[in-house]
Amino acid sequence: MTVKGKKRPSKSLAIGRPPTVKKPRSISRKATRGLINTIHQLEKKKAQAVAKGNKAAEAAADVEIASLGGIQKYQQASLQGQRNDRGGDSSRTLMEWLRPRFSASGLTADGSVRMLEVGALSTTNECSKSGFFDMERIDLNSQSDGILQQDFMKRPLPTDDKHTFDIISLSLVLNYVPDAQGRGDMLLRTLDFLKKPDTTKSHDAFPCLFLVLPAPCVSNSRYMNEPLLEEIMKALGYMKTHSKTTQKLVYYLWRRILRAPTRIPTFKKVELRSGSTRNNFSIVLHGSTA
Repeated sequence: MTVKGKKRPSKSLAIGRPPTVKKPRSISRKATRGLINTIHQLEKKKAQAVAKGNKAAEAAADVEIASLGGIQKYQQASLQGQRNDRGGDSSRTLMEWLRPRFSASGLTADGSVRMLEVGALSTTNECSKSGFFDMERIDLNSQSDGILQQDFMKRPLPTDDKHTFDIISLSLVLNYVPDAQGRGDMLLRTLDFLKKPDTTKSHDAFPCLFLVLPAPCVSNSRYMNEPLLEEIMKALGYMKTHSKTTQKLVYYLWRRILRAPTRIPTFKKVELRSGSTRNNFSIVLHGSTA
């Protein structure tokens, strides 16, 4: 969906979410978490330096990343983190929420539900094995057959409804976008690829967005909390139908209830909590002029 009066940049996600590789050797949970967090912060510094044209700062970030083992070591930690620190297969939670809705509406496992999985790492997760979905999987650096190497922010816009989806999965993807405006752009862009609500259907599970974030993005951010996230999603035309919080992660299922928002308000980066232990996760939307 294009916001009237504003031209949204199609910002590449590559600098925010380094790639992964197959078959990593096991490393400890503590080492995994520390390495992922450190390199992720360095990648954010690098992205900021690139945006400002600061070649010296960009080179310094590259040196620090290399000193930690470079992108190859990050790749190893990233897949290990999928098992240890990032909740394993997050689509299990999604299927726990959807199966009762499928049953109530009489929907069978006939592969009729179109699903776009952004940041896909596996072709054998719970959604893929369920039989309900016609899966399309993309990732910045595909390491598996069945996953298209593609940047969601560069994906060509649908030309007709046949190229839209009933559900989009953003599982631990939004937090890898290196800046607040980019995260807002990504959420806004989901509206381009999701089908519009159809009240004539026998079930109301779709269209929807499955969103998974590290829990501290919502529970311990200076600039984000649960009410603000709900306000942002409501402004985009979403309604929260399910949520779940664990020690590490927060899971959401948002159903699209508006065909098109009439006006999207501006959401700025505003401090909601103070304290030196807070993180800086935030989402910014410039809004529409209509």
